[in-house]
Amino acid sequence: MPIKVAIFGVGLIGGSLALCLRGKPGLTVIGHSHRPESQQRIMDRGVVDAVTLSMEEAACDADFIFLCVPVGSLEPYLRKLSELPLKQGCIITDVGSTKASVAACAAMLSRPGVHFIGGHPMAGSERSGVEAASSLLFENAYYVLTPSEDVPEDSYRKLEELLSYTKAQIVRVDPVLHDEIVGAISHLPHIIAVALVNQIRTYNNTDADGLYRLLAAGGFRDITRIASSDPVIWRDILLSNRDILLTLLKDWNREIDGFIHLLESRDGEGIETAFATANQFRSELPERRKGAITSLYDIYIDVPDHPGIIGQIATQLGDQHINLSNMQIIESREDVPGVMRLSFRQESEMERAKQHLQSLNYKVYV
Repeated sequence: MPIKVAIFGVGLIGGSLALCLRGKPGLTVIGHSHRPESQQRIMDRGVVDAVTLSMEEAACDADFIFLCVPVGSLEPYLRKLSELPLKQGCIITDVGSTKASVAACAAMLSRPGVHFIGGHPMAGSERSGVEAASSLLFENAYYVLTPSEDVPEDSYRKLEELLSYTKAQIVRVDPVLHDEIVGAISHLPHIIAVALVNQIRTYNNTDADGLYRLLAAGGFRDITRIASSDPVIWRDILLSNRDILLTLLKDWNREIDGFIHLLESRDGEGIETAFATANQFRSELPERRKGAITSLYDIYIDVPDHPGIIGQIATQLGDQHINLSNMQIIESREDVPGVMRLSFRQESEMERAKQHLQSLNYKVYV
């Protein structure tokens, strides 16, 4: 009998998992949708072998169940699954970015032969929905698994083996430690970005000329891009990691108080030390590895200010079958070279573009 994989929530993450698994020897991938219109979109995209609106049908005889739904929706799904006659040996996992609260909810699944293993693929995209699904989404990304102590090692290895089709790097982490780390490197930066954008928005509202908004283009917009994340999803994520985030925010306030003190005391040496220390640690971070915050695959090139330059560069990349996701002239004034930003959805496309443009004698920056 083929191994049945059921995916609840066939969007970006669920659809990408389905694409990684569909067509592999001995696997059948079934999608579940609770809306008929979503069912048709999933079928049109062709990411699964079949789609059903019935939760019972999707879960029946499933060897693996992936809950690819928002964190705030996990509890009702787990409660419903706990009422169904699941197959002996069934392994249930999720893809949420918090793990301790989900592990507590999963306790309701406690029955012989059914095991829950928390999961968090640390990969994503600025696009959403099944239309954005890609079999390459998880490649070279960390995929965190957080099994509890009562999960048999054999069940963990089965899930790990199945996920090898994603080409992600599997990392085993304690659920609480996971939430502490992801809270610091993902959830806290999202809060800071939202707070910073709202602070500038307040200033802009008192500026009759709207100069704050005008001049915030470029770098400010780039460093705060995560403030545009889905409000409902992030409401659920932050509330599910509430206690850890309260501690992190208090630590953040101490960091800011430290800068206030440096400025009040005109401590130039202290400011320099703070920047140098941050610079050193940041230089040690892996550059080409997918992480908790979606990477940008951008390159920058100097371009002369003359008509047709944008079309010329787009044609040169198109001739090499290199797919662009966006182009932007950051600065272009008379007699001053412009800087063009080229954005790509895949790192491999970015690298090909970089090499090709350099071969055409463009000066390329990453």
